[in-house]
Amino acid sequence: MAFTRFDRINEEIKKALSEIIRDMKDPRISPLTTVMRAEATNDLKQCKVKISVYDKDDEVRRQTVAQLNAAEGFIAREMRRNIDLRHIPTFIFELDDSIEYSVRISQILDRLDAERRETDSDEERKDDTFQNE
Repeated sequence: MAFTRFDRINEEIKKALSEIIRDMKDPRISPLTTVMRAEATNDLKQCKVKISVYDKDDEVRRQTVAQLNAAEGFIAREMRRNIDLRHIPTFIFELDDSIEYSVRISQILDRLDAERRETDSDEERKDDTFQNE
């Protein structure tokens, strides 16, 4: 798969944002915040940033994203120092639930597997009982 110019820019933006967010000292931003994806428009005017916050409390997750959106000016200023682009986009931070979704699907699959094993072992016990009679 060949990377286009915008794929490379998005990856550089993602890396720089990860560093900036990690270095921010705001207590309202969870330390377990990860930049999952950055998608800049072709004209580099806006960039949607998908953020994952590893915290079970929904309020902490929403507060982290809200605070990142509030600090967009600071983040853009830091981005100008870290990355060499003619135009620094306006960042729009959104919550990414893909990790939580994957964990939930994995738990469902584990539960189904455990139920299947339990059913299989019950059938084996019944078969053993019929053979012994």
